[in-house]
Parts: sequence; structure tokens; C-alpha cells
Amino acid sequence: MTIAAIAGLISLGRWQLQRADEKHALYDAFAQGTDGGIRTLESATPMLPRYQHVRATGHYDPTRQVLIDNMSNAQDQAGYYVITPFELASGGWVLVNRGWVPLGASRADKPSISVPSNVREIQGRTDNLPRAGIQMGDRVPLEPPYPVVANFPTRAEIGTLLHESDWTRAAPVVLLDAAEPDGYLREWQPPGFPPMRHVAYAVQWFALAAALAVIYGVTNLRRVAEDGDTARSKGLSP
Repeated sequence: MTIAAIAGLISLGRWQLQRADEKHALYDAFAQGTDGGIRTLESATPMLPRYQHVRATGHYDPTRQVLIDNMSNAQDQAGYYVITPFELASGGWVLVNRGWVPLGASRADKPSISVPSNVREIQGRTDNLPRAGIQMGDRVPLEPPYPVVANFPTRAEIGTLLHESDWTRAAPVVLLDAAEPDGYLREWQPPGFPPMRHVAYAVQWFALAAALAVIYGVTNLRRVAEDGDTARSKGLSP
């Protein structure tokens, strides 16, 4: 039983190191998206690497916006991500995450997220829509009135809501740069814990495994010694 527990703790530590490697890759991609130049995003643009810096010309559709619920800022304050469809001048659509807004007095009190629909050029970086760690229950179709409040919607679900199928293949969503107008709080960074947090957790698991191994070894050595003493006291060979 103890050996199995030690093996389990070691497995948890190795898993945390694997997660640290994955987070290093995400943070490297985030940095490369900033430093690797800017790509023009159009309807026919093929899928781009995650966090690629892009520019796009077109206009927002302020009448059909989505609020992604259960999003928090760096201080763990509850709120929404504001997702606005952006019609590309070259044809087709892309979703733009214009940033985070706080929750009102209740979820019935939706924030004001109006935006002008004039033609403009925007800049941002490609990303995925937020995803739930565990999906609970059946998916509920999204329905107006707008802005629609949704829990971790997919782009396909948003496309069905908007009755639009012509989406750029470049990325599910563009994170609007902090310097761009008509946005909200934008503290973009890779999701989840930073790599060093996972390394710290791995060290904790390995330390627990080592401590349990020492306790197990000492306990068994003591038991062997006690068995030997008992045997000698009875005049038996140990």
C-alpha cells in the first residue's frame, strides 16, 4: 500500500513537470506572437499559430454581441469577456475579444458594451475561446436577446446563434491589443498557472514521496530489529 502511494506521488510530480513544459511552450508562443511580426488577417488566411500578432480591416457588428460569463480579472473579480463579431473587408467574419468587464449588481444587469460600426483596422493576437476545465450537463443553444450571456461557448455555437458560417480559418478569436480603442480591461497572458508554479507543485509531490519512503524504510528497519530482538530473547536464531 505504501509503495503504491509513493508511486502515485511520484506520478503526480512528473505530471506537474509535464504541465510546466506545456506552460513554457505557451509562454514562448505568447512571446513569439509579440516579437514575430504582424500578419494580415483575411477570410482566406489559413490557421495561424496561437498568439500570432495580426491586423484586420473591417467593422464591428454591435447588434450581435456575446458576453462570456464566469471570467475573472487578476484580482479574481467576477465579470465577462466581451465578444464582438467583426466583419472583414475581404469577406467573412472573425470574433474579437474586446476585453473584460465587471459583473453588475446581478446577471440581469447587463453591461453597456456598445461600439461604433465604422470601418477600421484593428490589431490583436490569435487565441482560442475560453474552455471549461470540466463540462457539466448538456449544452444549451444560445438565443437572443443580445448581448447573449454564455458559459464557455464554442465558435460553432456562436456561429449558429449569429446565423453566420463564413468564418476565417485563421483563429477562433482575436484578443484586441491593449492600445486599440473601444476595448475594456485587457491583461492578456497564457491561461492558468505560470510554469514555475507547476515546478513548485512537482517539488512538493516529490518531497512527500521522499518523506513517505524514509518513513517506510525506517519503520521496516525498526520492525526487523524488533523481530530480531524478540527472536534472541526466545533463544531462537534471528
